[in-house]
Amino acid sequence: MTSLTASAALSKGRGQLVHIRQHSLLTARLRLLLVIAGFTLVALAALLRLTYIGFVQPAPQTRSLAEALLPSRGEITDRNGAPLARAFPAYALWYNPKAMGDSGSPLVKSPEKVAARLKAIFPDLDEKQVAEQLAKGKAGYLRRRVLPEEANQVHEIGEVALELPQETDRYYPQGNMAAHVLGYVAADGHGRVGMEQVLDKVLTDPATRGTPQKLSIDMRVQGALEDELRRGMLMVDAVGAAGIVLDVDTGEVMALASLPEFDPNKIDAAGEKNMFNRVTNQVYELGSTFKPLSVAAAIDAGVVTDLSKRYQSRKPIAIGGFHIRDSHPMGDTLNVPEALIHSSNIVTAQIADELGPKRLKKTMADLGMNERPYIELPARGFPIWQKSDWGRLRGMTVSYGHGIAVTPLHLASAYAAMVNGGIWRPATLHKLGPGEAPRGRRVFKASTSARMNQLLRMIAVFGTGRNADAPGFRVGGKTGSAEKPGNGGYRHHTLVSTFAAAFPMDKPRYVVIAMLDEPKGTQASSYQRTAAWNAAPIVGRLVPRIGPMLGVKPDSSRDIDLSDLRPLVHGGE
Repeated sequence: MTSLTASAALSKGRGQLVHIRQHSLLTARLRLLLVIAGFTLVALAALLRLTYIGFVQPAPQTRSLAEALLPSRGEITDRNGAPLARAFPAYALWYNPKAMGDSGSPLVKSPEKVAARLKAIFPDLDEKQVAEQLAKGKAGYLRRRVLPEEANQVHEIGEVALELPQETDRYYPQGNMAAHVLGYVAADGHGRVGMEQVLDKVLTDPATRGTPQKLSIDMRVQGALEDELRRGMLMVDAVGAAGIVLDVDTGEVMALASLPEFDPNKIDAAGEKNMFNRVTNQVYELGSTFKPLSVAAAIDAGVVTDLSKRYQSRKPIAIGGFHIRDSHPMGDTLNVPEALIHSSNIVTAQIADELGPKRLKKTMADLGMNERPYIELPARGFPIWQKSDWGRLRGMTVSYGHGIAVTPLHLASAYAAMVNGGIWRPATLHKLGPGEAPRGRRVFKASTSARMNQLLRMIAVFGTGRNADAPGFRVGGKTGSAEKPGNGGYRHHTLVSTFAAAFPMDKPRYVVIAMLDEPKGTQASSYQRTAAWNAAPIVGRLVPRIGPMLGVKPDSSRDIDLSDLRPLVHGGE
């Protein structure tokens, strides 16, 4: 009986074990099926997502990849690809008063001690201003563009509230060079003042910011222009200077400078004061530089046909209670070449009177003198221009550069038209490819242009432009020394001195304008304030520097033919 009981118990136990095994196996199979189903659902969801992205929304994926790879702002280069402005990763110093929470002081040390430590790292930091910002608990930038070694020193201060976020900064590797051309990028990430503002959309658009934007300027020519202008300005203690080098056939600006300049890498109060562009935004009465333009208009109209004709040059012209005089006696009579060589107001006014104010006004308008200068920069000054009909006196005074005020860029474009065969074209800061130069508009006959090239060369050989005559480069040009207007009339001891030039005159390729604002008579200028002694020498030094860069090599065996004009000039060879 005991044996049967034990056998029954054993059989029952085996049955229970089988049941448990079957239950466990079923449970395992269910779990495996659940896992497989889960993986299947995940794989299916991923497949559906990939299909949706690949076929329904390809564009956002492409754009986000491009945005990740490209800089936040495109690069600007000169015409040869040299970088002028580019984006680069940098640190910034940010004060976060809530870095340690809302309770307690955000700083371990006092604001004064923290500010002093920061001053030791950044010597130009305004310690008092920073201490005040820290004390007030005002979040914000303490400094932009922090170098890695400076960031390490800030970390060593041990203040959690001093954060160093990484940002993309705008960097100008050439420093102050071409500042008025480039402008700068403000804290909001948008361009200001120069081509940074003009090209803002192109430079920030993911579709275009990967392509460098080439300007027309040549960095080497720009550097030489700024160097010579600065030297000339300091030599005569002028308050400012302006200059431009312009391709006469395309209108491309090879260099443009306004001094004093600013540093686009560091915009401060002093820099903001110097952002005004003297080349494109400030208008001046540019004096005798207008005389060749007036003579060209008279030749073109057939008013001047005989350059040997003599005009009285001793007696001032009295008209409308105003007297037109020359700066010094020039003899009883002068012909046209002599009038330009000696810069006679009296003779030029007589020629303009024969031409008539209506025709002179039309020529000046055709040269763009009645409108803002044509260039991409946003800062463009409006000329002082009488819209109503010009009277006789107005025509005579405009002929020698008074009664009209324009920018140096206006003058550069006008001279380009006068020497290039007679075609006026707008100036541009974009590099142009072959065949991309605008057709422009004809202002002078080709024959008039050819004659003016001779006359401009004669001024540099025999006249007031002798200090600009760089050997072998066949420079031609005209001086202009104009008194600046003020309250109650002209200020007789305050001048704007300008030299407007072109080279080489046997086949003009470039116009060069050099202008000094309020030069003083110093030992360096033989105590003279006129353009012949201060602006012309700038061009004389500049042309030999930039000529070879621009493909114009000195050649003393070549020159424009002056044989038919030399006999007309007293003292000519």
